[in-house]
Amino acid sequence: MSEMIIRNRASKEVGYIKTDSRGKQTAYNIKREKLGCFDPKTNFTKDKNNRVLGNGNMLVGIILSAA
Repeated sequence: MSEMIIRNRASKEVGYIKTDSRGKQTAYNIKREKLGCFDPKTNFTKDKNNRVLGNGNMLVGIILSAA
């Protein structure tokens, strides 16, 4: 599993994206609370309540809007 740190324009850490071995990515805020996930097999981004937000990977936008 890999992890990418997401920073805002001021270079402050605002969240993380973890990628599992199957390519599924999960977004977390700075407190490590789950914000949403992206599944490359379906090409859908879903929020923490499993509702579809849209097509494609929108995780960075979710993290930045939650910060």
